[in-house]
Amino acid sequence: MNHSAFPRNPLASRQAGFTLLELLVVLAILALLGGLVGPKVMNQLGGAKTKTAKTQIESLENALQMFKIDVFRYPSTEEGLHALVMPPSATPGWNGPYLEKNAVPQDPWGRNYFYESPGRHGDVDIYTLGKDGSPGGDGENADVGNW
Repeated sequence: MNHSAFPRNPLASRQAGFTLLELLVVLAILALLGGLVGPKVMNQLGGAKTKTAKTQIESLENALQMFKIDVFRYPSTEEGLHALVMPPSATPGWNGPYLEKNAVPQDPWGRNYFYESPGRHGDVDIYTLGKDGSPGGDGENADVGNW
């Protein structure tokens, strides 16, 4: 085979890949974008957990209303939300379970919801203390309740 019939183009072999400088520029741009977009995405995730807590609390309120229709009262604080899936002793008219999956959900941060009957804000209070697990707070650490 005659190599002179297929002349090599010296520019083609030099342009076949990316230079280290080009790769570093692309990585720097991606890092900048990640630094700008990342915190906003994380804030949205936190907001999603708060919205999930609100939705779960509304669902628990609806289940408590069904319990009240059947039993003519809300579960006591001592009976708690567990009364929505297992009948408390001596509770005529209980027609549950009142929750899907026969389980009381945990809040989005993996803790049990607080329940009080009678509540400080209404007939019943259902709430979570947010991400930090402490009363008060702002943003994702804020308490979420049915009041």
